Amino acid sequence: MKLLKRAMQRLPKKSRYTGLKLIVGLGNPGPEYAETRHNIGFMVVTRAAERAGITIKRKAHQGLLGVGRWGGEEVTLLLPQTYMNRSGASVSSACQSLGVSPGDLIVVHDEIDLPFNSMKVKVGGGHGGHNGLRSIGGVLANTDYVRLRMGVGRPPAGGDVSRYVLNRFASTERSELAGWIDMATDALELVLTNGPQEAMNKYNTRISQATEETG
Repeated sequence: MKLLKRAMQRLPKKSRYTGLKLIVGLGNPGPEYAETRHNIGFMVVTRAAERAGITIKRKAHQGLLGVGRWGGEEVTLLLPQTYMNRSGASVSSACQSLGVSPGDLIVVHDEIDLPFNSMKVKVGGGHGGHNGLRSIGGVLANTDYVRLRMGVGRPPAGGDVSRYVLNRFASTERSELAGWIDMATDALELVLTNGPQEAMNKYNTRISQATEETG
């Protein structure tokens, strides 16, 4: 009995999730949008695919899909090709077809209410004026899914928000972009392996401290 107990203690820690995980990066299709602030969700999920060795190329559910294993979990990576304000059609189709529950859905999106180079893991909530989240909320009965909110900041006072998020990152921001995306990929992997609460404890606290220092 003691030997069995010791063997069980040596087993790797399981994820708090069960079942297939669907990770969605929000953005707009087409090269003209590829490097814009609104497409940071695409950028993070594409980087996650590279790290996991997953190719995102299959066309399904009005998007591009990649399937594989990451962090010890079966994952499907989805980049909706519907344009941001119709993201819900792609996400809903994938969730229904794959049998994904809200607890196994993770959405990565841009967030103007967080400063650039910051991120926040969140479970549930409203759309906060984000057209992609609004579209998803309009088609899913339960919106208690995990969000990885990627801060892109707000335009200068009086600036147009829509134009701002559809513009490319400034040159000063681009120098920090790769490291920030890598950190976001780390956060995603932690959500998969240890659950969203641990990712919140690590990354949300870090961002809160950084905000206080600059505020």
